[in-house]
Amino acid sequence: MIVRWETEHDYVLIHIHQDMFGDWIFSRAWGQIGTQFGGLEHRLADTRPQAQMWLDDEATIQHSRGFHKVLDVDADTPEGQQAMRQLSLLDTL
Repeated sequence: MIVRWETEHDYVLIHIHQDMFGDWIFSRAWGQIGTQFGGLEHRLADTRPQAQMWLDDEATIQHSRGFHKVLDVDADTPEGQQAMRQLSLLDTL
């Protein structure tokens, strides 16, 4: 699952996925649109419902900050793959 919120200048992207060991990973990337300013963090969730709870909390926070959801897709869709390419670029910074 990939969810992205944006304002005019900033973005937040969340990716929830299971790694090859079966662990649930909650990845959060944020920054300024069109720049390399931002960050990336990964958190290990005990369960998928816990990762979903973190996503729900993130949605509440971003909505309160004036962000609008612009993407909510599965990672294996073309849109999700494009978002993953952007997220992978952040790993190299």
